[in-house]
Amino acid sequence: MNRPAAWVAGLIAPFQPAFGPPPETLGAFFGWCLRGAWPAIGVAFVASALAGVTEVVTAFMLGAVVDSAMAGPEGYFARNALLLTGFVVFYVVLRPLVFGTSAAFNGLAVGPSVYPLVQSRLHRWTMGQAVTFFDDDFAGRIATKQMQTARAVTEVTSETINVVAFALASLIGSAVLLVAIDWRVAAALTLWLVGYLGLIRWFMPRIRGRSKARAAARAMVTGQVVDTITNIKTVKLFGHAEHEDRSALDAMSTLRDRAIDFGEVSTSFRFALMFTAGLLPVILIGGAILLWQAGTATPGDIAAAGAIAIRIAQMTGWVSFTLMAMYANVGEVEDGMLTLTPRWTLTDAADAVTVDRAEGRIALEGVTFTYGRGEGGIRDLSLTLERGEKLGVVGASGAGKSTLVALLLRLYDPESGRITLDGCDIRDIAQDSLRRQIGMVTQETAMFNRSARDNILYGRPDATEEEMAAAARSAEAHGFIEGLRDHRGRRGYDAHLGERGVKLSGGQRQRIALARAILKDAPVLILDEATSALDSEVEAAIQQALERVMQDKTVIAIAHRLSTIARMDRIVVMDRGRIVEAGTHAQLLARGGLYARYWERQSGGFIGVDDMVAE
Repeated sequence: MNRPAAWVAGLIAPFQPAFGPPPETLGAFFGWCLRGAWPAIGVAFVASALAGVTEVVTAFMLGAVVDSAMAGPEGYFARNALLLTGFVVFYVVLRPLVFGTSAAFNGLAVGPSVYPLVQSRLHRWTMGQAVTFFDDDFAGRIATKQMQTARAVTEVTSETINVVAFALASLIGSAVLLVAIDWRVAAALTLWLVGYLGLIRWFMPRIRGRSKARAAARAMVTGQVVDTITNIKTVKLFGHAEHEDRSALDAMSTLRDRAIDFGEVSTSFRFALMFTAGLLPVILIGGAILLWQAGTATPGDIAAAGAIAIRIAQMTGWVSFTLMAMYANVGEVEDGMLTLTPRWTLTDAADAVTVDRAEGRIALEGVTFTYGRGEGGIRDLSLTLERGEKLGVVGASGAGKSTLVALLLRLYDPESGRITLDGCDIRDIAQDSLRRQIGMVTQETAMFNRSARDNILYGRPDATEEEMAAAARSAEAHGFIEGLRDHRGRRGYDAHLGERGVKLSGGQRQRIALARAILKDAPVLILDEATSALDSEVEAAIQQALERVMQDKTVIAIAHRLSTIARMDRIVVMDRGRIVEAGTHAQLLARGGLYARYWERQSGGFIGVDDMVAE
């Protein structure tokens, strides 16, 4: 990129952060999206307006040349040398320079930078939402709303520069030129313009509303299709392709109906627009001819009025359809705002602290959390873990084990009570800082569709290649990773794992997740059925690795397979959101309570089905 182009392209910093939350009103939302870009947008607006003025100068030059020719051909060039020189300089130098400058500011500064500016701000805001925000919606729909809204804001901004600035300057300049010809011609243009604006005012809100409905229907189609494809194995295993097809077709049918609604109003608008645009040349050229007959206008005035009339008539169609697209985009922005602007429900305190490395002392003090339903979750739970203590957590499904872990990670805030880390309420610790203190391996392992290396390095992105490979070896993952190959021929640690690690077996995914947690080396380690997908031989090897990893760490291990937690320092048994038993494995067996019944009823090391209850 040459230096002038690079300078223009750098006028807007495309990834600068937003200031505060996104507003919930349209104008303020645009201001939030575009803050920091306004100086460049202003310059681009002025450049586009200058381009619009040149169109009026074009008509003026044409009229002047026509009038100069009325004196006859003899000595024409000598007599009009200055006019003709100005004519050539204007068309060959000034006009291309003005239009080129306008195109440069919009095409290099505004267009390429506004989209990533808006998209990055919306993406950051969305990532700050609590997990409940994502639980209540389609992932594909949320992603579509981000991209749809960013694109719509960009197009409205770009077209405001390209069209609104250009058209306003052209209309104002045209009115000035027509006043110079005769005020009555300018008055005729003004009356036509009032009718044209009335047409716009009537149609645009309807276009905006129907576009909003169409955008919502389009996002729902995306959400439905992405949801089906994401769970395609489940669809096939249950033989529900026809069911998913009907669901997709229902969403597509709704989109088609909304598109037809939009098409009806846009067709009516186009017909009315063409009729209105056709009136302008008749009015202006006819009026100029009448004035010429009365001796108050020259043939050059007729040519200038004609050029203006034809240009405005042509521009009217262009401007109107652009305005229709802009209003459609505004409708899409409004629809996106409904999804993307809700306030965060889980925020850092204004004076939240960061923790370099925690000691690992954890305490829950009278914690209750029932997901706002008054049932489920945990109730009045108190629990203390000393630094380096290994705690096993046992309970049937619905006992509150997962809720306990989610609260420790501050995915939710307790409804009452508090949780502390090293004596500090976790609500007073920055969320990212808190979660960096906790390593976690779950039964449902999360994999990115990235390389095996990237997935492991997610635990500690600044780790060396040697540290990353050592973690993989500790997790018994190095061997199978070296044999990986993806559809593009990438091998070993460079091979991509597919969406959610679909190309790996459950055991392989868990071993990569273990490697990630080992590499993270956090002072607190949570194991939620961490070895459930492993066969006995691999599990035995990994258990040895885990025992090494767990040294000097505070550990919370959740398992249905009780043999995996029998050697913990302490075991707590949960039932209906409360701790009902606590002690070592031997103590709990001797007590003959719920834990002992679980142990007796196990088949293959799992809690019996009779003890399972619905979440």
